[in-house]
Amino acid sequence: MSVPTGLKKVAVLCILRSNAGFLLIHRSQEPNLGKYVPIGGKVGPFETPRAAAIREVKEETGVSVEDVRLKGILTETSPTDFNWINYIYTADIAEVAPVKYREGTLEWVDRERLDGIPTPKTDRFIYDYVSRSEFFVFDAVYDENAELMTLVDELSGRTLFSKNQS
Repeated sequence: MSVPTGLKKVAVLCILRSNAGFLLIHRSQEPNLGKYVPIGGKVGPFETPRAAAIREVKEETGVSVEDVRLKGILTETSPTDFNWINYIYTADIAEVAPVKYREGTLEWVDRERLDGIPTPKTDRFIYDYVSRSEFFVFDAVYDENAELMTLVDELSGRTLFSKNQS
């Protein structure tokens, strides 16, 4: 059975934190080539989002975590096949040495440096809400080129980003 085009895929992101800041992947391939992103990946068949977050952290960093905390949900919709439901978790870990990974290089980024590095536009809002310990449900709409058009905080109804206003 084929999967219909545009069907939402389910993924997890896990923001790993320590006194050194956030452990992010500096991506060496698409998607998000050249950008810094949290650890993450697709939720597997018969797998819970929490279990996927724990598995992805182990696969991508070698770090075992059990205490991941759900911080929010990001839904991404586009007229292309870029359609996702992302469960966003955090985990506090001890500082580990960054390593090369098949999708890029793991790197510690301190909180002050986050605004000066390339990240997906949605991630800046995610880091802001996570730093304030505010649960979120974001709805992101993209155009056919995967450019962010709008980002809405579904819990408050506020538009956080609109390409027409930026």
